[in-house]
Amino acid sequence: MKEKIRATYEDLAESYDALIEHKPHNAYYDRPNTLKLIGEVSGMTILDAACGPGKYAEIFLKEGASVTGFDISPRMVQLAKERNKYTGKFFVHDLTEPMATLKNESFDIVVCALALHYLEDWKPAMKEFCRVLKPKGALVVSIEHPFFEYLYFKSKKYFEVEAVKATWSGFGKRIKMHSYRRPLMECIQPITNNGFYIDQLIEPKPVAEFEKYDRRHFKELNKFPSFLHIKAIKR
Repeated sequence: MKEKIRATYEDLAESYDALIEHKPHNAYYDRPNTLKLIGEVSGMTILDAACGPGKYAEIFLKEGASVTGFDISPRMVQLAKERNKYTGKFFVHDLTEPMATLKNESFDIVVCALALHYLEDWKPAMKEFCRVLKPKGALVVSIEHPFFEYLYFKSKKYFEVEAVKATWSGFGKRIKMHSYRRPLMECIQPITNNGFYIDQLIEPKPVAEFEKYDRRHFKELNKFPSFLHIKAIKR
């Protein structure tokens, strides 16, 4: 599964980077709601876990933060370096593995946007996020909403974590993307059982700009969420 996901993102990297500014689900649904939870970042140290082509990092760096980012895709990491003109620190790393190069209590904020659904087990990542965060540091994640996924994948096993795949067509060609679907409790308990308490939870709506690019999904997302955003604080 991991190698399939890595290979897919290597294949997608160029088109993903080219579209990231205005692709509706990223630019006008995920990012505004994630950034709302993060708030002011000037002077802070931020870990961008699964950074993709570095768009979040670009925003944080422009606002005066110090940013470290990693991704499983080498091409995504290279694009993040190029986008940010080799400011910040970016490296290739698998989110399922210990972040051995990162020191304890070295970050004010950890951001992990739309990546956790690629992990079968969240616990190791949560333990590492807790380890590298300073006391009372914030973890902000966005994920695919478990209720949306249950319906979308026509699951018959709500309480299980199960491997699923979807066909994506928004990046210029049709591709198969593998991930893991899970119940709501498997989105909350790995966080609260590994050093955090939930501070805020958002079932987001798209911002108005979304409608210009995708009217159908704009209407759908104002009726039922596809994503879930969580802010957790290190205890």
